[in-house]
Amino acid sequence: MPYQSVLLAAAQETAKDAGPGWILRTVIIGGVVGAVLLAWFLLRGYGQD
Repeated sequence: MPYQSVLLAAAQETAKDAGPGWILRTVIIGGVVGAVLLAWFLLRGYGQD
């Protein structure tokens, strides 16, 4: 039977790689910023008569 420390080290190493990654994070942040800028651009005309 493997040692518990080896199993814990292996589980911790795979947990580091979990997650969406930096590319998906960048795409999500870029989409949110783009949506905010688009909403500002479209809504700024309503203040002018």
